[in-house]
Amino acid sequence: MRNEGGGVLRLTLRNLAAHKVRLLMSTLAIVLGVAFLAGVLTFSHGLDRTFSGIINGSTPDAQVRPTNSGTAAESARPGGGGGAMLGPKTIQRLRELPEVARADGEVQGSGLFVLDTEGKLVNSSGAPTLAFNHSGARNLLGEPMLDLDRGRWAQTPKEIVLDGSTAKKAGYSVGETITLIAPRGETRRKVTLTGIAAFNGGGTAGAQLLVFSTEGAQSLFADGKDTYSGVSLSAAPGVTQKELAAAASAVVPKGFEAVTGDQVVEESEDAIGDFLDVISVFLIVFAVIAVIVGAFIIVNTFSILIAQRSRQLALLRALGASRRQVTTSVLFEALVMALVAATVGILAGWALAHGLAGAFRQAGLEIASDVLVLTPRTIWISYAVGVLVTLAAALLPSRRAAKVPPVAAMREDTQPPARSTALRTSAGVMLLAAGLVLAAMPRIGIPDISLPGGVDVPTSPALWVGVGAGISILSVAWISAFLGRPVLAALRTVSGLVFGMTGKLAGQNAMRDPRRTGATASALMIGLALVSLIGVLAASMNASISDVVEDQFKPDMVVQSPTFTSFPTSIGDEMEKVEGVATVSRSQIAQAVVGKVDPRNPKNNEAAFVFGVDREMPQIYDLDVLEGSEQVKPGQVLVTDEAAEEHEWRLGDRIDLTFRSGRQLHPQISGIIAKTQVTGDITARIEDLADAKVPREDASLSILLARGADAATVHDRLDKLVEDRPVVAVQDKKEFADSIKGQVNQLLYMIYGLLALAIVIAVIGIVNTLGLSVIERTREIGLLRAIGLSRGQLRRMITLESVTIAVLGAVLGLGLGVLFGVLLRDALREDLSSLWVPLGQLAAFLGIAVAVGVLAAVLPAIRAGREDVLKAIATE
Repeated sequence: MRNEGGGVLRLTLRNLAAHKVRLLMSTLAIVLGVAFLAGVLTFSHGLDRTFSGIINGSTPDAQVRPTNSGTAAESARPGGGGGAMLGPKTIQRLRELPEVARADGEVQGSGLFVLDTEGKLVNSSGAPTLAFNHSGARNLLGEPMLDLDRGRWAQTPKEIVLDGSTAKKAGYSVGETITLIAPRGETRRKVTLTGIAAFNGGGTAGAQLLVFSTEGAQSLFADGKDTYSGVSLSAAPGVTQKELAAAASAVVPKGFEAVTGDQVVEESEDAIGDFLDVISVFLIVFAVIAVIVGAFIIVNTFSILIAQRSRQLALLRALGASRRQVTTSVLFEALVMALVAATVGILAGWALAHGLAGAFRQAGLEIASDVLVLTPRTIWISYAVGVLVTLAAALLPSRRAAKVPPVAAMREDTQPPARSTALRTSAGVMLLAAGLVLAAMPRIGIPDISLPGGVDVPTSPALWVGVGAGISILSVAWISAFLGRPVLAALRTVSGLVFGMTGKLAGQNAMRDPRRTGATASALMIGLALVSLIGVLAASMNASISDVVEDQFKPDMVVQSPTFTSFPTSIGDEMEKVEGVATVSRSQIAQAVVGKVDPRNPKNNEAAFVFGVDREMPQIYDLDVLEGSEQVKPGQVLVTDEAAEEHEWRLGDRIDLTFRSGRQLHPQISGIIAKTQVTGDITARIEDLADAKVPREDASLSILLARGADAATVHDRLDKLVEDRPVVAVQDKKEFADSIKGQVNQLLYMIYGLLALAIVIAVIGIVNTLGLSVIERTREIGLLRAIGLSRGQLRRMITLESVTIAVLGAVLGLGLGVLFGVLLRDALREDLSSLWVPLGQLAAFLGIAVAVGVLAAVLPAIRAGREDVLKAIATE
């Protein structure tokens, strides 16, 4: 039979056809893992295509802009607005250049908000609000930068064009009057919606588009003057981008530069690239977790199937099949499963990508459906991962099957030899010890290690804990049979005391093959270890937030935008007049380049946020001054000790700050302070920012009440004052802390949702193991029924066995999660000052594990209960 490999393969195909149902659950584990991976890759590709389309569709051949400038998105960030302005004469000179086909003046600004039909703020969920004029400028392809979906462009200062998403959220239709909150001058403004538009080639990606006539934009952002913040240039036929930019550079005034469209595209992609990479890596991590958990299910399933088919494999060996043929037959079975599962998973991944896009759409990030396509790269990566992971998971069981001699394989006892188990346990314990040492290194002390070639080992404490945690979790999964034995013994005792003989039988069944039980529980263990680790980290973060607010929140109330954007100064002006308010301290944020500006290579410029404060700030906040004074006067700055160390600044030094307007400041360091949440690395006076032509807006207001004033009454007065201006919220200490915790919890729930897939795969693993175990113990179950075990007791026994497996996974997972959560918090102790273990959440996770066990037992218990007693007893 050694030359009849085809016969072995045909037998393998017959096995697959004969046992379709028992292989279905294993296939589902592969399907879910591949689906998540394919969905993430498809979504990431669509995300990249969306932003690439927007960037290329909204970039001209060349652009004239302030020297210290950035992309349009940059100017929409806090402190990003404000820049030097060009007059109409400069634009006319540009139009007269032979290299220029057209020159369109651009006017853009920030601090503008749209209110919906109920007077509430239309939230962009973190995406920028882009407000600018419609100039008819052309992009790199010679097409209009904006597409008008319906209606017409704004023609007067009282008209506006919105993107479709913003108009829908706000409840407006073309022709209706909408309300805006303006950054200066008249706060509430009424304008007519004349059209709906989007960027050419990419939608809006969640950004709010507010498009005005040129005159309308100038009235909002240029005090009504005929000035422009930049110019979009289109090249004459035969003129290259470099020639166009060079010609424009000769006529633009000082403080401005002409750059090619390709440079603008590169800068924009760099600016958005980190954001896209974070999202992609974040999602891929969870896809990898799902694949790893699925691999445990595959290993366990094939181990059980091979144990059940030991007599069949022994017969093949007795008839002349070689070890290689037996191994090949098992791997071929795994290959067929993997190909089928990967195909289904890829199709499911395409649907999942649309689901992810819908979820992100709710969070404010719009991804067009037509860019969510299955690319060849996504398909081959998904197939490769699905097939390779499945074959790798099936390799060990297949080799184990081939090594068993025919006579030994025909015995009832199929337990692995003691020596093999001892070696496995020893190796796992050593790996676990190594993982624990790595995770504890941030507390012990991270050494400076250089690898050959001058490569330094990273010294990030969180990275060391993460690597140690990963090794430890996989090691525990490897030796779960050894570590889980005391837990299983305890659960057997408890189950027997509570449920009598049925519970005792369930406990004994779980302990019958600790290796199988541990492997099944490991899938759930991994999911719950990660969930509990994140839970400890989030709880510690919330506790640290409470401590920071309690320690550093000195005002009676604080006023800021829910979207953390700037708002008109008129709000602070009115609050100063409210009865019961004693002091209003204002702060502002601006962007600047620290040190010298490199106009040729903006990547070399070091951008920083400069926090502007007024003279009342020291009256409200107590800063930890290390050197100098906490008083900051015009012409002076406070810097943190970290910034001073990084730049080698000393008390009394002067630093160079260049703002978007092109204006430079050279303030003197009057004090060095410890890092604080109250202000940033560089703190200057608001008056200095005004001198640098930064538009005057407030980022936050800190309020002290008059002596004897009732806090609740003043809070109500302030709330009433901003009732028709929902761009800001008034918060006391508790409300301020709760708002920050709410953001942490929102991220926490999203992570829990992504980890839920690993839990689902773990449930499939328990169902699969129990189902195969019921088949394996058919005769035993028949005998139990014959001696009086009722169907209800049988179902209870299987359910308790399932719960035992789930609780084992929960105990190991929660223990590991809490341990590494504590170590990770310790590694981040400079940012997370408090440790908090959420006992309530951990108890809930344990309850979920019990529920998982009950749920996983439903189908196997029903199958066992339906077995005919006589047929079951007759089964061999």
